[in-house]
Order: sequence, then structure tokens, then C-alpha cells
Amino acid sequence: MTTPGIHREPWTTLPDGRTVERWTLGAGGAVTAEVLTLGARLQALHAPDRHGRRADVVLAGASTADLLGGAAYFGATVGRYANRIAHGRLLLDGVLHRLPDRSGGHGGHTLHGGPDGFATRLWEAAEVHGPAGSGVRLTLRSPAGDQGFPGALTARVSYLLDAHGALTVEYTAVTDAPTVVNLTNHAYFNLAGEGEGTVLDHVLQVEADHYLPVDAGLIPLGPPASVEGTPFDLTGPRTLGRVLAGPDRQLALAGGGFDHNWVLRAPAGDALRRVATLWHPASGRRLQCLTTEPGLQVYTGNLFDGSLSGPSGRRYPAFAGVALETQHFPDSPNRPEYPGTVLRPGQEYRSSTVYRLAVGDFGPFS
Repeated sequence: MTTPGIHREPWTTLPDGRTVERWTLGAGGAVTAEVLTLGARLQALHAPDRHGRRADVVLAGASTADLLGGAAYFGATVGRYANRIAHGRLLLDGVLHRLPDRSGGHGGHTLHGGPDGFATRLWEAAEVHGPAGSGVRLTLRSPAGDQGFPGALTARVSYLLDAHGALTVEYTAVTDAPTVVNLTNHAYFNLAGEGEGTVLDHVLQVEADHYLPVDAGLIPLGPPASVEGTPFDLTGPRTLGRVLAGPDRQLALAGGGFDHNWVLRAPAGDALRRVATLWHPASGRRLQCLTTEPGLQVYTGNLFDGSLSGPSGRRYPAFAGVALETQHFPDSPNRPEYPGTVLRPGQEYRSSTVYRLAVGDFGPFS
């Protein structure tokens, strides 16, 4: 039994016969969110434009095969370690742990927790209510040695939607042995609507004066660099198409767009603070991102090639969506100068991010 405004139903069946559930939050309201138990993922987020017309503003896989294949990260909770760990090498308390690369082998970089990371798992779900709204809490138990990571980890993520169109994503985790944790949501936003072209006409602002330049493997080169005088200067609102149009080696390394971590201006902590605003001028939809995390990975879908299509049936070209992944920094386990990601027994990993939707001009949210 679910309360009014929350709807739970079977969505699909996995090849092994297990059922994937869909939870609809805010049913009947102006803003609604759909969450799947496969990958604890945000599958849809419907919001009105300036004329009251609702559209889904996140990209999604259209089938089970998509969600287990090329669209595995779309809207998913990624972990045990979001982003990259160089060469699959995790040295913790003097012990070297070998993590699989994207192909399942060793030697390459580990991405989003490995080829069978949290995005591919079926999570347990239960209704939850809190100060940030009502929604669903999903739980995953990851055994010791899962994808090479030490320690048995219990991870939880809650999606909470309030009456004002703010979607709060809260993460917690505990472990029975030292490990590393870095969880995020990998939703791709297109405020024009899912399948409605590209985000090159969107305006983005990020509250960061520094970013992490990367090498050809998208591993940070070292200390943060100033954004001043670069395409990474998003300290004021800038149209993505204009920012990405000029020649820049860092953009070229990432496939012609952003796939970089911004070092957020305000320190991380328990308090949420605004870190990014995304705006679509034609529809008037605005998305404000708040987080407790120290970093924000902006990925503009540079490598989309039209091979995937979503629920609309339209194919996703390059720049079909932009991901705003709140996180700790890439390769932090190998970079003691970066904010730490080690979790030990008796500690609790906690992280919160809010995606707040509104309509209007690019300006302060009320």
C-alpha cells in the first residue's frame, strides 16, 4: 500500500525473471518523478514549461536491454565509486586492490565502480517520508570484493519530491571494513524535453573558479586550474553551444565537449548550497542544482552517436543531454591532496543533492 501521490507498479522483467519496479512520485502534480529499482535510477522527470505544458526532461533507456547495455548509466545511481580510478589501482592502508576496467579486465581505468557496478543492480525499495518530501528509499548490499572493492557495503539512496518541484536525492552508506565510496546520480537533462534535439541552446552557470584538467584517459593531471580565460569559465551564465564551439585541447580530449570535474567554490559539508543553474530559454524551464559535495562533473553527451533512442522513439545525437554529477573528485583514492573518500567501520557516508525545477528567466530562484 502506498500513500496518495506515490504509485508503485511492475515495469519490466529482467532476463533472470526478477521484476523491476517503477515508483512514480508526485502523481497528479505539476512535477512528477519516476524511479526504477534497476540501478536505483531516475527514469523520468516531468515538469511544465512557461505555458504549463509538461515534458519529461531526462534522457532514458527505452527497454531492459538498453538499461543493461548502452544506457546503463542513464539516470542511475553509480558506484561504489563514481567517475574514474586510474588503472584500476586502489591502495588502501598499504594493501593494493585491483579493480576491473570497463571491459572487465585490468590495466585500464575503472569507471563508475566497474562494468557490473551499482547501475546494473536490482535495489530493494520502500516508501519513505521526510522533511524534504515523500518518495522511495532504495537499498543495495554490496559484498566484500564486489568489483574488487574491499569491505561489505550497505548503500541507500532516497528520492524525495516536495510540493514545489524540488527532487532531493539523499545517499548513505556503511561498511564492515575500510573501503572507498563516491556515489552520484547520472541523469542527463534536456530541459526542452527528452528527445528534443540537443542542449547546445541551454545556458549553464557553475559556482566554481577552478576545474581539473585531464589527460587523454580523462584522469586528472594534478592540482586544480583556474577557469579564467578558458571555456570552463561558467562563473556567469553561458550558452553551451557558444562555449563549446571554439578550439580547446581539453575539450578535444573529452570528445569535443565537457567531461570534467569543477572544484566547487564553497566548501563541502552538511549544508546544501547552490552549485549550478541550467536554463532553457525557449521553454523557460530552469534547473537549480544544490549539493553537499565538493565537486561537480559536467558531461555534455559529447560521445552520443544516435545509436540509442529513448521513450519518445527519437534517437539521441551528440549533446542530447547534459549530466550534472555531484561528487568527490575523480581518482581521489590515488590523490591524497584531493578530498578523501575512505569510509571506515563505525562511520556513515552521507551526501545530499537537490534538483530544483522552476519556470522563468535565468535569475535567482524564489
